[in-house]
Amino acid sequence: MLTMGFIGNGKSVNRYHLPFVLNKDNIKVKTIYAPSKGVWKKIEGVKYTQNIDDVLNDPEIQLVTVSVPANLHYSLAKEALEAGKNVLLEKPFVSTSKEAKELFALAKSKHLFLQCYQNRRFDSDFLTLQKVIKSGVLGDILEVESTYDYYRPYVPENVKEFSIGTSYLYGHGCHTIDQILSFFGNPDSIHYDVRQLLGKNRMNDYFDLDMYYGVMKVSVKSSYFRIKPRPSFVVYGKKGMFIKQDMDHQEIDLKHFYMPDNDDFGIDDPKDYGTLTYYDDDNNYHEEKVVSEIGDYSRVYQGVYDSIINGADKIVKDEETIKQIEILEEGIRQMK
Repeated sequence: MLTMGFIGNGKSVNRYHLPFVLNKDNIKVKTIYAPSKGVWKKIEGVKYTQNIDDVLNDPEIQLVTVSVPANLHYSLAKEALEAGKNVLLEKPFVSTSKEAKELFALAKSKHLFLQCYQNRRFDSDFLTLQKVIKSGVLGDILEVESTYDYYRPYVPENVKEFSIGTSYLYGHGCHTIDQILSFFGNPDSIHYDVRQLLGKNRMNDYFDLDMYYGVMKVSVKSSYFRIKPRPSFVVYGKKGMFIKQDMDHQEIDLKHFYMPDNDDFGIDDPKDYGTLTYYDDDNNYHEEKVVSEIGDYSRVYQGVYDSIINGADKIVKDEETIKQIEILEEGIRQMK
């Protein structure tokens, strides 16, 4: 049994963590540090406290998940490591690669586990994209487009000054850039187009990164001003293309309090399947739907369990997290 606690009790903890931990037989949630009363229903059998020492000084707690505003990630993760706790840290991991390297070095010196919570690696649309590419039916891959769009103009309009904590690149690029790094590895080069569409010193509300791998280009794009979102993924190969319009449905279900204990949780309907179009080796034309892979954020916690209890390799490598932060840093440095 892996006994754990949480630092934080907001939307992220209750929507993206607890539903995927409470149904596991090998993980026990003992304590949640909730600095304020909040609005979330308390979980039966879990201790809630306003004293962080109840988490950090409890010898039974082996793992602490830190899920608080991003500007507190570094200090609280460091505090947990110094208290001798293994740490799972929400994304964006920290603000700078220097901070990331320091935390990983601290964890290593204390023989502790430290990893970024990259649940989006287990999005249905991303897993389906991998399945299609690995099948080889598209031949050599030439171009991939990854898009995470909203039509929420009120968000940047309500933010009157720039900060890392409210930047779209850090807030959402931390999902999509990690997906690309996890599957394709480090790019040979990157072209950055990171903008403040409402003017200088306002919120970063748009980004478009072109990541080059030899002749292949992977574009990672997001905007707050797309009234109709672009497809979640498009991939072009020498023999055809695959397009997946809709994103993973786990978040949609969670927003409606439809939980993972339902058999159809997060599963695409046939109307949501992506479309594969290609020529086969005999030059015959095909256009067909691709049944979506099943997304499952609980795979993060299974990976954490396997690493801490069984000594397995981390599912999110330290160098992948550091590289992502370096990309985020450079994107903001080139912002216009």
